[in-house]
Amino acid sequence: VARRLSLKKHPECHSMAGGKAIEHLAQTGNQDLLTFRLPMQQYRNCDFSFSGLQNLVYNAIAEKEKEEGIQEGEILSCVKDVAAAVQHAVAVHIIQRTYRAMLFCIKNSMLPSKNATLVVSGGVASNQYIRKGLQNLADANDFALLCPPPRLCTDNGVMIAWNGIERLRAGLGVLHSTAGIRYEPR
Repeated sequence: VARRLSLKKHPECHSMAGGKAIEHLAQTGNQDLLTFRLPMQQYRNCDFSFSGLQNLVYNAIAEKEKEEGIQEGEILSCVKDVAAAVQHAVAVHIIQRTYRAMLFCIKNSMLPSKNATLVVSGGVASNQYIRKGLQNLADANDFALLCPPPRLCTDNGVMIAWNGIERLRAGLGVLHSTAGIRYEPR
């Protein structure tokens, strides 16, 4: 969506990654000016999919470009509102599907009766709006929310390395000995 909105050309976002640019613009946008149908509402499972939402968003952007008389690649006057609406739809989709997964795990006794924890990582965990929504979900269901610091939520390689370090510290069979292991941090 950030690419389709040409956010690299936006003066506030030219040096930001796409997700960060959406989050930044959404802070001052009005999420209620556009409404996107949530994906997969007809499916009663825990799966996520954003392809349908992406199509809706792309169509809405094209319609707004037509209304404003601008070409694809130019910045919409309502770009902040589009960013806010997209971020909100993504957050609601993630929260709904996560809640469904939590209920499934509780119903099937897959979690401890006390101190259940929701772990969120990856790029989605760096978005403060989504993180706050997941925190509210966790709080409402007596779950702890565990997220790495946002600075560790942007690169899969860093997340995988962090997981390896934690497993090594916990003695979970990653390595029996670090002798002879060489690495070069970059």
